[in-house]
Amino acid sequence: MSETAANGSALAGVKVIDLTRVLSGPYATQILADHGAEVIKVEPPLGDEVRDWGPPFHEDDASYFIGLNRNKRSIGIDLREDAGREILLRLLENADIVFENFKTGQMEKFGLGYEDDLKERFPKLIYCRISGYGADGPLGGFPGYDAVVQSAAGWFSVNGTTDSGPTRVGIPMVDMGTGLYSTIAMLMALHERERSGRGQFIDMTLYDCAVSLLHPYLANYLLSDKVPQITGNQHPNIAPYDKYPTKSGDIYIACGNNRQFRALCQVLGQEELADDPRFKDNGGRSQNRDDLTDVLRQAMVNEDGENLCARLLAKNVPAGPVNDIAQVMSHPHTEHRAMDARLDWYRGAGTPIKFSRTPGSLKTPPPKFGAHSREVLAAHDFSEDEIKSLMENGTVVEKRHR
Repeated sequence: MSETAANGSALAGVKVIDLTRVLSGPYATQILADHGAEVIKVEPPLGDEVRDWGPPFHEDDASYFIGLNRNKRSIGIDLREDAGREILLRLLENADIVFENFKTGQMEKFGLGYEDDLKERFPKLIYCRISGYGADGPLGGFPGYDAVVQSAAGWFSVNGTTDSGPTRVGIPMVDMGTGLYSTIAMLMALHERERSGRGQFIDMTLYDCAVSLLHPYLANYLLSDKVPQITGNQHPNIAPYDKYPTKSGDIYIACGNNRQFRALCQVLGQEELADDPRFKDNGGRSQNRDDLTDVLRQAMVNEDGENLCARLLAKNVPAGPVNDIAQVMSHPHTEHRAMDARLDWYRGAGTPIKFSRTPGSLKTPPPKFGAHSREVLAAHDFSEDEIKSLMENGTVVEKRHR
């Protein structure tokens, strides 16, 4: 592990060489960095392409990049050059994790593949690769972006309404879910290495993660052999679990058991609904959800949504307004939970992982391209003359190529 450690952080001393771009990889390494890992972001001369995925921009960097890359250092290296690959090997000498999402086979072409090139040289190294579909199989080697994999993995088919038809999930949860799974995988590999003393290769794909996240639709299909259909804002297994209009705006109510449903009926002054044979249990409510929805909508349409949510919460019935992003970020609970992180010009979501002894922290804003190139090289025992030469011949890049 790296000798440099962020005091008091859960991952102090863990060193990560981050070759990933776009979303899933940077999201995973940001989580590690938030909790004290030393993350060195190695970018190609063109930079991480999401630096251009705006507007909005802060100076030259898009919000898309800014939201995924805090607490990291950036160095620009041209891995097409022999000298660039030698730099990477120097960075790996005391690294714990290397993480990449090149098109499958690219690292092998560089002479930096795990099995043939790195495994014996760095026996403790944990090598994590994210790809769209893996290196082999019917879809092996093909590229994959979040929405394409959502479509291929069945997400569109259960999202949307009968009017909209199959629809993309707005938040890129295939990418983000893969980032979360990858973070779990790397931490598991670090834990296993404590016993074995050995690193290993981790093969992560967007497709696998998307299929694994199909709950409960996949479980429903496998048990019933019925192909799940679009349910809109409703839950496929629970009722009432839906969005309802009120005179002050839409709210969402989720009743996961009979007690909560009875409490909802009491708050609405519709006590008789709880004893209606159609609605006495969740199975009946699900089978008769259209009738139930009509009754509940009529009961709520003239209610003040905020007041109704407060009354329901007081009865332990989960309910809340349909907020926009501005309302979320101005909500006092967001501030209370430290989910509005700020440092200098930077503002982003705080870490949702709340440790009692070793909390995560915001230490540095997302880096400018190549901002730490000289610093990183010097820390890995490159001489001033070597650094100057690498800069002059373009192997190490401080300004993005356009």
